Amino acid sequence: MSTGTLLAIIIPAVVVVALIALAVAMTMRRRRRLRERFGPEYDRTVEDAGSRRAAEHELSTREKRHASLEIRPLPDSARDRYAREWVDVQQEFVDRPVDAVHDADRLVTSLMHERGYPTEGYEQQMRDLSVEHGRTLEHYRAAHEINTLSTAQRATTEQLRGAMVHYRALFDELLSDGHQAGPARA
Repeated sequence: MSTGTLLAIIIPAVVVVALIALAVAMTMRRRRRLRERFGPEYDRTVEDAGSRRAAEHELSTREKRHASLEIRPLPDSARDRYAREWVDVQQEFVDRPVDAVHDADRLVTSLMHERGYPTEGYEQQMRDLSVEHGRTLEHYRAAHEINTLSTAQRATTEQLRGAMVHYRALFDELLSDGHQAGPARA
């Protein structure tokens, strides 16, 4: 074989290998970025979607939708009002735990709405929250499940207490976003 023929074979082969390596590197970088951004929600979405490709497409779609939302930090006055309302909900738990859990759910939903998250349905709330709050979504899922049980009067007091703890995790995160002082503590 002549040198020209060898070069005609080797150069395209090297280019193809380089393009494949670049594609693999970009896929791995994208996957790593999604894993870091979504935390445990990444694995959950992969499991639900049945494949990494479908899950990553879903997560990218969530990011695009989230980018179109007008998520905003709370003014200090609203942050203080929500912190006071949370204290009231916690105090309500002593005498009316079921009502307190329902009120905690409403308070979290109200806070999400004021921050700019659409609140049209639980599943969409989960998808929208997952972009910035993927690490606390399990808390919200658990709280929502217990809230549903309590509506059917099937939740124990210990489960209701757990729901309050779970709601508090997301509440604190939503309350503190965009504010350097951190979450309000009751």
